[in-house]
Amino acid sequence: MNKKIISKLVGDKGFTIIELIVVIAIIAVLAAIVLVNVTSYISKSRDSAIQGNLATLLTNAAVYYDTDPTNHGTYTAFCTDTTPTPMATLANLLPSRTGAVKYCYSTATTFVACASLNNTTNGQAWCVDNTGKKGYIALDTGCTGALTACP
Repeated sequence: MNKKIISKLVGDKGFTIIELIVVIAIIAVLAAIVLVNVTSYISKSRDSAIQGNLATLLTNAAVYYDTDPTNHGTYTAFCTDTTPTPMATLANLLPSRTGAVKYCYSTATTFVACASLNNTTNGQAWCVDNTGKKGYIALDTGCTGALTACP
């Protein structure tokens, strides 16, 4: 009788195919949950980058206002100036992506810029202007040619 017990214990090594399939299924479910969360974090980080880049644009506008040799004391050509300067303009701060909306408007006394965000279901954009205002605006009605200041 002891030989039967010992032979059963020695002969039953490893996992059955059912046990392996269950483990693989559990790992697959956990990986899917992690993937969904990571995707939303990536989208939120892209929105934070857009907001940070527009804040940089706000700083660059103040420097442009004070130091531009051609338009000193104005924002006149801030949105269209392409001369090689240390300025980071909207075009190079916000890389192009499919469906992205970018808008910049400047006059002698004012400028406003906005860009669409990635992680929105209701179509929002981020806006900055020369008064230091920063905030969300509606993409379809706010980030257009009619925008002259952040609401």
